[in-house]
Amino acid sequence: QVQLVESGGGLVQPGGSLRLSCAGSGGTFSSYSLGWFRQAPGNEREFVATIHWSGNTLYAASVKGRFTISRDNTKNTVYLQMNSLEPEDTAVYYCAAGNPRAGTWARENQYDYWGQGTQVTVSS
Repeated sequence: QVQLVESGGGLVQPGGSLRLSCAGSGGTFSSYSLGWFRQAPGNEREFVATIHWSGNTLYAASVKGRFTISRDNTKNTVYLQMNSLEPEDTAVYYCAAGNPRAGTWARENQYDYWGQGTQVTVSS
């Protein structure tokens, strides 16, 4: 059983940067693919980025070039570095762990464990 805890959310101005962290425990962290999803009020939860256990990454088109996902297996932590933030990035951000099959990395139902979420607000 894996537990995930996000941190690092907050209020930033448009164009600013923020780094989210997600600390894991209770499982073999290095064997999981790790993803970030987000949900804004009134919207469905959407895929943001994922990093495979091999280190390969995938990004949603809306964040590609602005966000970077990384992991440190020695710290059981996955990060999301967010640059050039826009008001449209405002959402609750969730991290997730799973073992998605090839071609399914962006699918929410491929992830078995979820954190509680951290709020990111981008506003002037």
